[in-house]
Amino acid sequence: MCYSAQVIQMARKLHRRLGIRLDYDEIEKLFFRRLDDPSLAISRSLEANFDDPATDQERRIKGAIDEHRSRSVSKIEKDLFTQKTRLVTAERSLHAKETKKAREDVRISAKKIETLSTKLSRLRSSEPNEEDNRVFPFVYAGVIVKKDGHNLLTPMRYHCRPAGKPASYDRQFPGLYNARRDNLDKFWGGQFGSHHAILVVESFYENVKRHTMEHRELVAGEREENVVLQFKPEPAQTMYIACLWSRWTDPQEPDIRGFAAITDEPPADIAAAGHDRCIINLKPEQVDAWLTPEARSREELQLILSDRAVPVFQHEISKAA
Repeated sequence: MCYSAQVIQMARKLHRRLGIRLDYDEIEKLFFRRLDDPSLAISRSLEANFDDPATDQERRIKGAIDEHRSRSVSKIEKDLFTQKTRLVTAERSLHAKETKKAREDVRISAKKIETLSTKLSRLRSSEPNEEDNRVFPFVYAGVIVKKDGHNLLTPMRYHCRPAGKPASYDRQFPGLYNARRDNLDKFWGGQFGSHHAILVVESFYENVKRHTMEHRELVAGEREENVVLQFKPEPAQTMYIACLWSRWTDPQEPDIRGFAAITDEPPADIAAAGHDRCIINLKPEQVDAWLTPEARSREELQLILSDRAVPVFQHEISKAA
């Protein structure tokens, strides 16, 4: 399961490679929807396309981004004040008398202050950060689809709730940010062959068990420990990840467009690192064929998935899980 990835979403960078255009209407709609629903998570790398707006629509989008950040800063500042007050109160209580509650309040508030301070610093910073490009499940990111003969960078949620399924699928199937290749004609039959997308990736992350990564059995009394590995192609290169997408609709709720990266059996170096699945990296010359599935048989599409690019992958334990 590819649970997060470093994703390229800058239109200028992608235009040189794929001739993409920005899906301004969907992007504007999403950013204004976030003002009404701040729980929506959108990749900051996608926002960066509007740092220097040049048109009226770009300026409207930039205005929605700035308003969201301003509201987020205000909320975090209030939460910081609450936690700092809690910390001072707990430290005073400890000074008067040692109690378990006061110790817990000190520990919890100190941790929350650290987390909130980091978030506040990143919101206020205009400098690019590697984490801006990292996309997690349920975060909206830019994927490439074919529309009216053009490659379009459009925002979708990294978790694909298939059209026609109940909203409870998000809880029932929390792993729908990946689509198993051996299930494309079954569970994903409504998307495979009709709704294809590409996610442009520089590296990706996987959860593995430490003892599996180290090729050993658990010792007596040892508990399983999760490790997050970052996989990078060597030499560094752009990866074009095959995805499916769907537009979920409900008369009582906003539409949700979501995507899932297709996974298959891992190459030898991914398996040796302790993981049993891997996203499918298409050859650059197959990208256009993947994005135009309507005139192709499922057998031809499966051949495209098989004729993939398989670089050598290096991995390291991620500093930021």
